[in-house]
Amino acid sequence: MFQNPSNKLESIIGKNSDISGELNVSGTLRVDGIVHGKLNAECVIISETAMVKGDIKARAIIVGGKVEGNLIGEEMIEIKPKGIVLGEIFTNKFFVIEGGTLNGRVQMKRDQANVIPIEAKAQEASIL
Repeated sequence: MFQNPSNKLESIIGKNSDISGELNVSGTLRVDGIVHGKLNAECVIISETAMVKGDIKARAIIVGGKVEGNLIGEEMIEIKPKGIVLGEIFTNKFFVIEGGTLNGRVQMKRDQANVIPIEAKAQEASIL
């Protein structure tokens, strides 16, 4: 998932937990319970049993449960088959696995170095 394969699961919010407030975690955070508030981590994993009401910011976000809030994934965001997101998504790479639900908007950043203008390609094709 990341360029550094040594990243491990470092923090867990258990299935029977109900937490309110802002959480700032260094490394990977897995949520199995309920969170009311903001989450900031290197990677955030929302399991099928989890519910988050608040914004999430991380390099990578994987949603298997329900999130009501905005997601900012610096590298990627993935919604799993039972995942539900109600909010806006900001990321470079976005994946929705069949069955996943998004009710909101997606804004993706483009790497300008890899963008090929469509008009230029169409003109080249008409010349040939």
